[in-house]
Amino acid sequence: MSDTLSLDHYRLLGRSGLRVSPLALGAMTFGTDWGWGADAQEARRIFDTYVDRGGNFIDTANQYTGGTSETLVGRFAEGRRDELVIATKYTITSRPRDPNSGGNHRRSMVRSVEDSLKRLNTDYIDLYQAHRDDTATPIEETLAAFDELIKAGKVRAIGASNFTAARLAKSLKVSAQKGLPRYESLQPWYNLYSRAEFEHELAGLCKRENLGVIPYFSLASGFLTGKYRSEKDYSASPRGYRIKDMMNERGIRILAALDTLGRELKATPAQISLAWLLAKGVTAPLASATSARQLHELLGALEVKLETRAVKLLDDASAGGSIDEPKAPPPRRSS
Repeated sequence: MSDTLSLDHYRLLGRSGLRVSPLALGAMTFGTDWGWGADAQEARRIFDTYVDRGGNFIDTANQYTGGTSETLVGRFAEGRRDELVIATKYTITSRPRDPNSGGNHRRSMVRSVEDSLKRLNTDYIDLYQAHRDDTATPIEETLAAFDELIKAGKVRAIGASNFTAARLAKSLKVSAQKGLPRYESLQPWYNLYSRAEFEHELAGLCKRENLGVIPYFSLASGFLTGKYRSEKDYSASPRGYRIKDMMNERGIRILAALDTLGRELKATPAQISLAWLLAKGVTAPLASATSARQLHELLGALEVKLETRAVKLLDDASAGGSIDEPKAPPPRRSS
C-alpha cells in the first residue's frame, strides 16, 4: 500500500458481519519465548505500522510464545480496541501440566477464554477459533459452549482452524439442526507450495457455505520469500527443518516462477505469493513479520495485481503437491 486502505478494501468475514482488511497480521512472532521472533519493542513497531496503514485484523492464539503474543496484542491495542478485529484461538493447552486444559470441551473453552480476555486486556474477542479439531468431544458440546460465550458478550463470532472438510461440514450441519452458532471462518494451512489439502475439498465447502478463509503459513515458513535457495541459507534458520523438505524440484520450479514474475511486476516473491492467495479468493492471508521493515514489504502485496496469465504460471509451477504432505508440528515454547 502506498498510503492506507480505503473503506472499499475491507471484506466481510463469512456471515459474521465483521469487516476485515485483506491482509491479516499474524502475531505468532510477537515475543521471543520460543527462541525467535520480535521482542516487545519491535513487535510494537510492527503492530503500529500495520494499524497506521489501515490494517485492522490481528490473529493470535492462547499458546503463542507462551501467552506473550496475546499480552502484547492487548497492550498495543489499548486506546484503539474498537477499531480492531482481534482473533485468537484455543484448544492447544497453555497449561502444560493440566490434562483438562486442552481440547474443545466446555471446561477447556471457558477457562481458555477467561485467560485470553485477561491477557488481551479486553472484555470481548471478535473471532474466537478452535485451533484444532477434537474428535473426543461431541460437536454439539463445543458449539453450545461457544453459544454461551456469544450470549455473554465475550465472543462475537467463531471460527475453525485445521479442520478436515468432513468434520467442518458435520459441524455446520449440527449448527443448522440445533440452532447453534456456526463457524464463520476457516484458518487452513494454504500457500503456493501447500495447495492440495485446501483445494481438494475445503475450498469448495467454504465457498458453498460462505465461510471466510484466512490461511496461515501463507509464505510457507519463509520459503516463498525467496531468501532460502540452498542448505546454507536454511541451516541457520530456526524454521530450517520446514524449509528443507521444500527444497526439491517442485519447490525450485515455484521459486523460478516467482523470480520471473518479480522481474515483470517489480515485486518481491513474498508479495507475489500473497497476491496469488488473494487472486484465489481467500478473505485475508495471515502474514507474520519479525520487523517493521519486513511488514512494509508484505503490505506491498496489496498493490500487486496478478493477471490470468500470471496466476496460471504460478498454478502450473506449483502443480503436483500431495494432500499427504507431511506437516511440521506447531512450534513449542523453548525450554
